[in-house]
Amino acid sequence: MKKIANYLLPAICLVAIVFSVAAFNKAGAATTVAAAASAPAGQPVDLTFAAEKALPSVVHIKYVQNSKIKTVDVQSDPFSDFFSDPFGGFFGRGNGGTQKRQVQTPRRTATGSGVIISADGYIVTNNHVVDGADELTVTLNDNQEHSARIIGTDKTTDLALIKIDGKNLPAITIANSNDIKVGEWVLAVGNPLGLNNTVTAGIVSAKARSLGANGVESFIQTDAAINAGNSGGALVNTRGELVGINAMLYSQTGSYSGYGFAIPTTIMNKVVDDLKKYGTVQRAMIGIQGSDVKNYVDMQKEQGKEIDLGTMEGIYVAKVVEDGAAADAGIKEGDVITAIDGEKVTRMAELQEVIAKKRPGDKVTLTYLRDKKKKTETVTLKNEQGNTKVVKNADLDVLGANFREVTEAQKKQLGINYGLEVIKVNSGKMKEAGISKGFIIQKVNNRNVTTINELQDIVKEASTSREPVLYIQGMWPTGKKAYAAVPLSE
Repeated sequence: MKKIANYLLPAICLVAIVFSVAAFNKAGAATTVAAAASAPAGQPVDLTFAAEKALPSVVHIKYVQNSKIKTVDVQSDPFSDFFSDPFGGFFGRGNGGTQKRQVQTPRRTATGSGVIISADGYIVTNNHVVDGADELTVTLNDNQEHSARIIGTDKTTDLALIKIDGKNLPAITIANSNDIKVGEWVLAVGNPLGLNNTVTAGIVSAKARSLGANGVESFIQTDAAINAGNSGGALVNTRGELVGINAMLYSQTGSYSGYGFAIPTTIMNKVVDDLKKYGTVQRAMIGIQGSDVKNYVDMQKEQGKEIDLGTMEGIYVAKVVEDGAAADAGIKEGDVITAIDGEKVTRMAELQEVIAKKRPGDKVTLTYLRDKKKKTETVTLKNEQGNTKVVKNADLDVLGANFREVTEAQKKQLGINYGLEVIKVNSGKMKEAGISKGFIIQKVNNRNVTTINELQDIVKEASTSREPVLYIQGMWPTGKKAYAAVPLSE
């Protein structure tokens, strides 16, 4: 779990959606209903059925990040010029009183949880459980082990989709998280603190909770005990159906102290579906910045201002993004959004949850107040790049070039310590930008590039960003430094 106090930390146990829905067990449902009906008045519902139903679908995930040599900037030591690094790590004095050094990172291991969502091996977990992993080992409830590969990740929602090879795996039944109610009993299933196959019980304490931890969030809050290692595990209802993916806890100590937070299946389903279809999430943008009306009014009161917006519920529009979806529809700063597609929204997290289920090009109907007068507009949602096209992760092939890491001889000749040499240029973005064979790339988008994998990661990240451009810094074989901008979009 992530923990929240004055800061956020990953919640994996460091020493340091087409989605598949499993067949609903009608007989089991009937058993549950019967059990609930026979429970004495005022007593909690029998949770044993839910536990038995959910446990086989929750897996243990072991994360391994191998030791690596990395180039880092460190503050200059006035005496460092007089000594040599026995590991060959001193690169000389850099700009701004820094030096570049090579350091060897330690091997890191961590554990987390995941949920099987299809019989052929698709598993949902948190992004922070798998981010940076070189190896992922999944252990099933029956102790069978499988190596897993990452299908796709989404930092904005802190979700990831991984895959193991398997057949007839115990996929969980996925419920609509919109149907759960505050006060309803739920179970948290996962592997906290090394205690595998653990089930804890509690109630839904709140819905549509926003914590500022992720870019998109509308958490289900629960008082079921969760701890480090529960990340990526299941939050299930009394029928053993998945309603959320446990993601973080609120704590000032790092351990459970009352509240945990899960990503609702309404958000999960869309993310998983996009990752399977496109490899990246097709995120729709409404093009506003704002806050809950109550928070805005309270802030104005603190400044001695009395504000009457005509309501104390909804989303106050503090800024409208130029050329964004809302701007095109005529939404203005100071408007108060009160409903979307006819459904009341009282706070920003609820609006985010609805938009998170949409794709660029989808239309939504916004109801809002302007000068206390009710208005309605249809908004066509856009992607982060300001259009309605499908956004896909670009591969290195889009550059139309081949690369290799610079040799020791090149390092010595040019006085450099890392870089990628362009060894062949065909048709593509590199040629269009004037980069030819022999050019040595050292930085892309202000990040050091030492391996082809690092370049691939930067290209993928840039291709789905608001500004899909690579800003390349490097040099020619003569030592002359050069810069180039390589647009990734058409």
